[in-house]
Amino acid sequence: MRSARLTVALAVLGPGLMVMLADTDAGSVVTAAQSGATWGYRLLLVQLALVPVLVIVLELSARLAITTGRGFTELIREHFGGAWATVAVGTLVVTVMGALVTEFAGLAGVGELFGVPPAATVPVAATALVALVVSGGYRRVEIVGLVLGSLELVFVAAAAMAHPHLGAVAGGFVSGQPLGNRGYLALVAANVGAVVMPWMIFYQQSAIVQKGLTARNLRMARIDVAAGAVVTQIVMAAVLVAAAARLHSAGPLRTIGQLATALAPALGGTEGRIILALGIGGAALVAGIVVSLAATWAVAEALGKPRDLNRSVRHARLFYALYAVVVAAGAALVLASGSLVRLAINVEILNALLLPLVLAFLALLAHRALPRPYRLVRRQRVVFAAAAGPLVVVALLWLGLALGL
Repeated sequence: MRSARLTVALAVLGPGLMVMLADTDAGSVVTAAQSGATWGYRLLLVQLALVPVLVIVLELSARLAITTGRGFTELIREHFGGAWATVAVGTLVVTVMGALVTEFAGLAGVGELFGVPPAATVPVAATALVALVVSGGYRRVEIVGLVLGSLELVFVAAAAMAHPHLGAVAGGFVSGQPLGNRGYLALVAANVGAVVMPWMIFYQQSAIVQKGLTARNLRMARIDVAAGAVVTQIVMAAVLVAAAARLHSAGPLRTIGQLATALAPALGGTEGRIILALGIGGAALVAGIVVSLAATWAVAEALGKPRDLNRSVRHARLFYALYAVVVAAGAALVLASGSLVRLAINVEILNALLLPLVLAFLALLAHRALPRPYRLVRRQRVVFAAAAGPLVVVALLWLGLALGL
């Protein structure tokens, strides 16, 4: 009986962990490091407060996928029409291209730590991503992604080895928050955008449908989401702590190399570079898989075309062609990009600005598409509103600041 339960659990686990590990992508790592370098431990509270928000939002997404058997874009098309599905896909593509640029830029930065130019690193990474999806079924893609994502745990070791002062860490929770500072608010918005990203909802729903999960798997899917949320925020907090301990007195972070140099006294020069290479490389690769698949699945759903990863290229030509185009476009854009740090933070802010639209679709679909036994009761609706509300407020606040209002 116990082995049977374990087999079921292993069969269900994956989409939540995968999307959460991808959530801690290269851009998120840089954003967390910049937060620690600029403001010490003050933004650590934001990282921890976002754990329940992640769980609530992604649990609802999982519930929709399991009980309807439809991807997010597919549900939008069915309930609101093709025009709104196009708007949703357009929003997704914008965030995905921004994310892909930061993933490839992160990989380029890792290569530069060892003297490898971006012109060599980026094409190799893009080719590997396309080869993985084209040559393997969904289960293989998921296993590779989880293995790559697990490399992010090296940041927890990095935080411990940076020897943060526990009194200073605790002080970050009680110190005043400079809400009148535009730079601080920008990083708050960036951290929100770095944690709850629009593409997460699209990917998770499509992945759950791809796995064929049913209502009897809902409890385990919730565990999958909760475990992923805790792991990803532990990683984000660890990056922030390591950067705060070693970079706060040095001022804002500008390059990945600066982060490696700052950690070198605690980790050793070579060790520091290897830890950053594993952490950022793993984060960037798993996120590259997830965001590119999220966009490809969404476009295929909007067009009503085959999108099963277990089908051969011959039986789903459009799907695989779209995937290759998405990856190639991200790789091409990054070679013309400037500072990874500035780019990463701007992309996370863009995520925060576009998130309200995606959350609105999620809430409306919870009302319209969920079968009656699985609909949100009043208490759950209040909890969802309490979780989503601050995300919307932060996005609108930053938009007002950006427009000079």
